[in-house]
Amino acid sequence: MLKDKCVIVGVTGGIAAYKSASLISSLKKERADVHVIMTKNATEFISPLVFETLTGNKCMTDTFDRNFKFDVAHISIAKAADYFVVAPATANFIAKASYGMADDMLTTTFLAANCPKLVVPAMNTQMFLNPITQGNIMRLLKVGIRILQPSSGVLACGDVGVGKMPEPETIFEEVLFDLAYAKDLAGKKVLVTAGATQEAIDPVRYITNHSTGRMGYALAKAASYRGAQVTLVTGKTNLEPIPYVNTIEITASSEMCDEVLKHAPKADYIFKAAAVADYTPVFTSDEKIKKQDGDMVIELKRTADILSELKKIRKPEQIICGFSMETQNLLENSRSKLERKGLDMICANSLCEGGAGFGGDTNVVTIITEDDEMELGKLSKFDTAMAIIDKAKSLRETLG
Repeated sequence: MLKDKCVIVGVTGGIAAYKSASLISSLKKERADVHVIMTKNATEFISPLVFETLTGNKCMTDTFDRNFKFDVAHISIAKAADYFVVAPATANFIAKASYGMADDMLTTTFLAANCPKLVVPAMNTQMFLNPITQGNIMRLLKVGIRILQPSSGVLACGDVGVGKMPEPETIFEEVLFDLAYAKDLAGKKVLVTAGATQEAIDPVRYITNHSTGRMGYALAKAASYRGAQVTLVTGKTNLEPIPYVNTIEITASSEMCDEVLKHAPKADYIFKAAAVADYTPVFTSDEKIKKQDGDMVIELKRTADILSELKKIRKPEQIICGFSMETQNLLENSRSKLERKGLDMICANSLCEGGAGFGGDTNVVTIITEDDEMELGKLSKFDTAMAIIDKAKSLRETLG
C-alpha cells in the first residue's frame, strides 16, 4: 500500500519514543521508504541504531552531519518526503513547530517539508492541557497540520489522565488513511451495512447467525480510505471502530431497516453486507421463558426485506450492491436475487469454498452484474472490498 512512498518519522524525547519502533516496522512491512529524524533528547530513550536496523537508512540526529548522502540533508529529505509524522511529539517540539522555529535537524526538516504532516502529542496531562500547549496545537491545526489526539490512562509519571501516545497501530492507520490510496471517492457518500442482527425470544435468548461483520467493516474502511463520507450500520460485533466512519450500532432487523432507509436517500453507493435475519419471533416474552418438559415451538414471521424497500426509494444515479451467501447453485441463485431486488451488482460467496464465508480474514467472491461475472479469487477481505468498490465506481461512471 505504501510502496515507493517516502515517510519521515520524527522522534522526540519522550518515554513513548520506544513505541515508534513498532510504527516504523509496520510502515516498512508496507514497503514504505522510511527515514527517521531524532532529537538529541530522543537518543537518551532509544538508540538510533534501532531505527537504522529497521529502516535500512541512516538515522538523522545532527543538522551538520557531513557524512550524509544528501548535499543539504534537511532540504533534500524534505523534498523527497510524501508524508511526515512526529511520534511522540513533546510539548517542546510542538511549541517550536507552531512558531516556525528551526534549531535542530527535526524542526528544520519539518519546516522545510511541503507534504502532509501528522503530529502525535505525548506528555504529562497538565502539560498537554496547559493553555499554552493548546494554543500551540491550534496554530498547527490552522496551517493544515493534523493532530492525533493523545489517549488517556496511567502515564509514565504516575498521573492518570490524557497524554498517552496512541498505540502504534492507531498511528499507522492514520498514515494509511492519509497516504495509501487516492481519494477517488472524495465528496461521495457511502452507506454500508455489516454484521448479524439479533431477534429477541426473551430477555436472555435471541435468534442470530454466524456473521462477524468483517466484510462490511472492510468495505467501510476501504471507502473511507478513498475519501468517501461513510455511514456504517452494524449489528453487534467484536471489531474495533473505524476512524472517520459514522458508525450506528443496531440490534434487531427492524432497527437495521429503519436506519438504512433513513440514510439511503443521501447515499451515492450502498453496500448491503449485513446478514439480516429473514425471520423474527411473532411474540417476544418480557420475562425469561422457563424450561419445561416437552418441546418448545417458536412461531416466526418474516422480517422486512430491506433490499426490496430500497428498490422502492432508490435514485437513478445510486449504485446498490447486495451480498449472497449460498450453499448450492451459487451463481444461479445470486443472479436471481440480483434481478428480483433490482440491484446493480451482487457479491456471491459460497459457504462450501475454503477461505470464504464467516469469521475468516479472507473471502472468495464472484461479482455479478447484469452484463458480466467477475471472479476475484481468494483475497483478504480488505482487498476484496477494494475490488468491489472499484467495480461499483466503474458502474457509476457508466451512468454519467
